[in-house]
Amino acid sequence: MGRVLIYSSSYCPYCIRALQLLQSKRAECGIEVEVISVDGRPELRQEMAHKAGRTSVPQIWIGDQHIGGCDELYALERQGALDSLLAA
Repeated sequence: MGRVLIYSSSYCPYCIRALQLLQSKRAECGIEVEVISVDGRPELRQEMAHKAGRTSVPQIWIGDQHIGGCDELYALERQGALDSLLAA
């Protein structure tokens, strides 16, 4: 089973879009999605920034590979590469 980690915020439209795509892939690819909300938790946002080198949400990892944000996730989907990454 693939593991996806996403640092997210409940009011971020890009986070919502990324989570919707990942949820649609859950059954299809057998993935586990761990969501870490940074809302009101500056220490988690700092942790995310340290790991990703970025301060914006969402920040997404598939396994140990940092994917980036929502735009990068959807680009992988358009290229047909997302399913294989999730299955690995």
